[in-house]
Amino acid sequence: MSNLITVAAAQLGPIQKAEGRDVAIARMVRLLERAHQRGAQVVVFPELALTTFFPRWYHEDLDEVDHWYESELPSPATQPLFDAIKKLGLTVYLGYAEIAFEPDETGVVRKRRFNTSVVIAPSGEIIFKYRKVHMPGHVEYSPTRRVQHLEKRYFEIGNLGFPVVRAPVGDVPVNMGMMLCNDRRWPESWRVMGLQQVELVMLGYNTPSLNMENRGFEAHHLRVFHSELSIQAGCYQNATFAVATAKAGNEDGHELFGHSVIVNPQGEVMARTTTWDDALAVADCDLDMCRLGRTTIFNFAAHRRTEAYGRITEQTGSVEPSVWTGA
Repeated sequence: MSNLITVAAAQLGPIQKAEGRDVAIARMVRLLERAHQRGAQVVVFPELALTTFFPRWYHEDLDEVDHWYESELPSPATQPLFDAIKKLGLTVYLGYAEIAFEPDETGVVRKRRFNTSVVIAPSGEIIFKYRKVHMPGHVEYSPTRRVQHLEKRYFEIGNLGFPVVRAPVGDVPVNMGMMLCNDRRWPESWRVMGLQQVELVMLGYNTPSLNMENRGFEAHHLRVFHSELSIQAGCYQNATFAVATAKAGNEDGHELFGHSVIVNPQGEVMARTTTWDDALAVADCDLDMCRLGRTTIFNFAAHRRTEAYGRITEQTGSVEPSVWTGA
């Protein structure tokens, strides 16, 4: 039986602050139609695909930002997207801001906010959910920053781990996993899914063309290189395909670099977008390619040495090494 699936990175150009969900969803439906015409079975949209990247805007009162979030899927606003998914028979990754009323760590039910993604089956059912773990940015307004990055203010740390679910794409069962944006830079994200024999990692991101931290300069071309380096290394070291989809272009006066890519288990870029507009990158993925790495150099059962890795989970910040004092 063939283990070939066709995947698409459905990059979105900028979504302006003044534009409603109807504008974004109409564009997303057109991308789904184009992806279907090109034979795609899986379509991956960016992080926070339904709105502008609102964490760049500071609000003292968190309730003032509730309109950027979804409390249910599908909702009346997002129903046209789900209708298109069912009509076209596609499997779709969607990134969005989620409000959930559920118990916190103390057991108290309260309003909680997450940077979330879901995989939606061709039936319109949600297969599984992921909530972003590696949250960049800061909590309070920073007067020294040219652009605010308030993800730590508007989102809690994800509490679902890095699940992998086996679900059909057509007649092919696929081990699917998800991550969001900054997660791609952390090798632990990839390894946790690699340990679950992930075959297809889907991730969306909104990444600025310039580093706005004012702590040093990171050139635009290096921003792109570091993004692709992280994805290529994650795929190679965990024998998986990845579809990494960006928001791109000048959004509310702030430039997002795009460069959506599809990468194979040997770390090769198979396809990429080359514009800052709505765009598709499409590639055929033979899942049998995952076997080589998994059964040779990255045969985890044969070669991993967990007794040497304790520091990875026992320690958060870095510490200075011991000092050599001479013979």
